[in-house]
Amino acid sequence: QVQLVESGGGLVQAGGSLRLSCAASGRTFSSDPMAWFRQAPGKEREFVASIRRSTTAYADSVKGRFTISRDDAKATVSLQMNSLKPEDTAVYYCAVGRPRLPPMQSVGDYDFWGQGTQVTVSS
Repeated sequence: QVQLVESGGGLVQAGGSLRLSCAASGRTFSSDPMAWFRQAPGKEREFVASIRRSTTAYADSVKGRFTISRDDAKATVSLQMNSLKPEDTAVYYCAVGRPRLPPMQSVGDYDFWGQGTQVTVSS
């Protein structure tokens, strides 16, 4: 059974940094796209970043501030978030999908999800 467990969320002031991690288990993920999404209260879940082998993609709103990385040996995917803004406040979810046609930036492109971790950025 596939399990994704996020960690690293918390409360930070605007301009600060956080690093989210997601540990995957239950299958081999080395060839699978992995991604981070987020969902703010009253809003739909939205794409943040993805990584497929060594190719990365980012939402425009986080480009230049967030960095996604993966360690296939440890089956983890991380999201380094710098220069955080209050509008980054959301529950952040990691996701894993079977390889599909790019760009794979929709919720429906991913098959397995973590439980989410709260990120709150105060102004």
